[in-house]
Amino acid sequence: MSRFRWSTWLLLGCALALPWRAHAEPARYELDPVHTRVMFAVSHAGFSNAIGTVSGSHGSLAFDPADWTDAKLEATIPLTRLDLGDSKWNQATLARNLLDAQAHPVASFVSTRIEPVDAAHASVFGMLTLRGVTKEVKLDVTLNALKRHPMPPFRRTVGFSATTTLSRKAFGIDAWPTVIGDAIELRIEAEAVRVRGAGAEEQSDPAASDDDAPKPLQPTP
Repeated sequence: MSRFRWSTWLLLGCALALPWRAHAEPARYELDPVHTRVMFAVSHAGFSNAIGTVSGSHGSLAFDPADWTDAKLEATIPLTRLDLGDSKWNQATLARNLLDAQAHPVASFVSTRIEPVDAAHASVFGMLTLRGVTKEVKLDVTLNALKRHPMPPFRRTVGFSATTTLSRKAFGIDAWPTVIGDAIELRIEAEAVRVRGAGAEEQSDPAASDDDAPKPLQPTP
């Protein structure tokens, strides 16, 4: 092969490699357990929809708004934080014949693939483990905001809303079928905070330069 052809192929190979080298890893975030909450609604004997919440979720998120397909979410939901507004009702829901929270105190979700709809919406598929049973679920997700938080310590924050409907029987929760509906409607409100030092791009992101920001004297709203 002539020196000219060899040089041409070498330059072409370098040119093709550059976009891949320039591709940045998705930024890393941690779920804010204070501002992340799971709300659920289920029919109560057809009279009303009982509404409860679970607070205190933890997890990690890798997310680039320019390419949702690279996103990755892992979350744990502490079922013992469940609240239906009444202590006895809480205990009954956490009992062995329903959630069995003593044996399975947490639920978990791990995303497996993302199907973007548009810049602010996507279908997020993943494996939900609840009461020892793992099933694939699809979350309809909306990106609410990705910006520097207006309150100290001014961290880069991303916020989402998500909805889905589960069958409780699919997870082995089949007690009281004439009183408790099978369909469980879920609404998730989540905020995640950028991890310090999560990628070289953070160094040039003014919203991420918050180490010297004043710290709040009390919990921020």
